[in-house]
Amino acid sequence: MNILYSNWNKFCFLSFVVALAAVLYHLEHSDTDEVPRMDLNAKTETYRQKNNTCFILGASGESGKVLLAEIMKSSIFSRITLIGRRQLQFDNKTYDNLVQKVVDFEKLDEYAEAFQGHDVGYCCLGTTKAKAGAEGFVRVDHDYVLKAAELAKAGSCSHFHLESSKGADKTSSFLYLKTKGQVEADIEVLGFERLSIYRPAVLLVDRQESRPAEWMARKFLGPLSSLFPTALSIPITSLARAMVVNTLKEGEQKVEILENKAIYDLGRT
Repeated sequence: MNILYSNWNKFCFLSFVVALAAVLYHLEHSDTDEVPRMDLNAKTETYRQKNNTCFILGASGESGKVLLAEIMKSSIFSRITLIGRRQLQFDNKTYDNLVQKVVDFEKLDEYAEAFQGHDVGYCCLGTTKAKAGAEGFVRVDHDYVLKAAELAKAGSCSHFHLESSKGADKTSSFLYLKTKGQVEADIEVLGFERLSIYRPAVLLVDRQESRPAEWMARKFLGPLSSLFPTALSIPITSLARAMVVNTLKEGEQKVEILENKAIYDLGRT
């Protein structure tokens, strides 16, 4: 009886592993659109000649910090403005030329000037329900983001980049995904010349703030990411690099949604 029980447990475990591998394989290959090859050096030089400027919302967060580093490294903008609720301090002297605008997100209309005169805008603003509560989460991830996008559009921003989430859907029964999907839809209505929406899966990053659920997910997904790099997760550096590379591309669509695999592939360009 013990032998049968042991064999049954092994069979169940192997069946689970096979089923999980099949699901991950499907997720890994569900988005098969290939990223066109490009001469990135030539694209970079051409873009620099445009003398464009940009702003970043959420530069104090994990995504924003990595994005800022990638933008600084690329040197594709003549001026970079950070818009946030507090002044950021940097040890690196190369950050001395950054322009910083401190705003009150509860009164953003009073800070319209901060959003004027930028060609490109990057939004990495966001919080969590655990940190801000349900109402606070919606206020930050929807209300603040939408108002910032409205001011950016009014201030002549032509290309707006929005960090969203895998599974974003305004009809979802989950608050997080519903809020992300709703803000996507509301910003699309604003009519930017080009709107790029990024839907990354779980971001592989060691956050400074504590997010227990995300920490557990990273510990579980870390080993799997070597076999299935885009099925359930993505390195945060891939997201940041994809946003920069996508800036250099000519937009084929007025509104483009980049799912996790597309972000990963673009980040490897």
